Amino acid sequence: MEDPNADTQWNDILRQKGILPPKEEKEITEDDVISMVEKTIEEKSHGKAFDDMTLDELNEKEDDIDEEEERIFEAYRRQRMAEMREASMKAKYGCVKEISKVDYVTEVNQAGEGVWVVLHVYKNDIPLCKLINQHIMNLAGKFPEVKFLRSVSSVCIPNYPDKNLPTIFVYYEGDMKKQFIGPHEFGGMNFTQDELEWNLSKIGAVKTELEEPPKKSISDVMDRAMKESAIDDCDDDNDW
Repeated sequence: MEDPNADTQWNDILRQKGILPPKEEKEITEDDVISMVEKTIEEKSHGKAFDDMTLDELNEKEDDIDEEEERIFEAYRRQRMAEMREASMKAKYGCVKEISKVDYVTEVNQAGEGVWVVLHVYKNDIPLCKLINQHIMNLAGKFPEVKFLRSVSSVCIPNYPDKNLPTIFVYYEGDMKKQFIGPHEFGGMNFTQDELEWNLSKIGAVKTELEEPPKKSISDVMDRAMKESAIDDCDDDNDW
């Protein structure tokens, strides 16, 4: 039997004669309207996606839409402006700032609500400190919502022992959450930027896309070596 809702010439005749009821019209939802508006805008914008337009481009297209489209168009524009403001507020740092002792309270303890602070205390003549400084410069650009600071130890903390360098203090809303003190915390000159990023992500200071630690811990390596050694011993026993 032919589907009575199908769009066929025969069904149209039967509807005209009253044999079949009028075809039920599908209810158009707001999502359907938005989809149609997006399609219209993309066609008028030579295929450029609505969400990919800048505010200037959105303003240029405003004259090309009708009243119903304008309502949805304006909602999109407000949403886009809110997203841009939010991104702008988050991305307010983006570089490493050098501070002294007098700046400590303002820059660290009074950093503000929701602000993570990563402070590197260093000396220029210590190679590992130079390496850490390079890493935090790169991470500051990668995570502009985090305040990255650095300060020479003799300027920031008088009489701070060189054996404690490099040192990284991590604060959130003025409270210290973690401290990495001394070269043993970083594992020497092979310490990578990804390792620092991972360590900061475990505290919550940055939101990393790394899925696992960049380098296995020494204990993991020793455990694996012991397991492999045990397997080798078993194989040797089986040879006899």
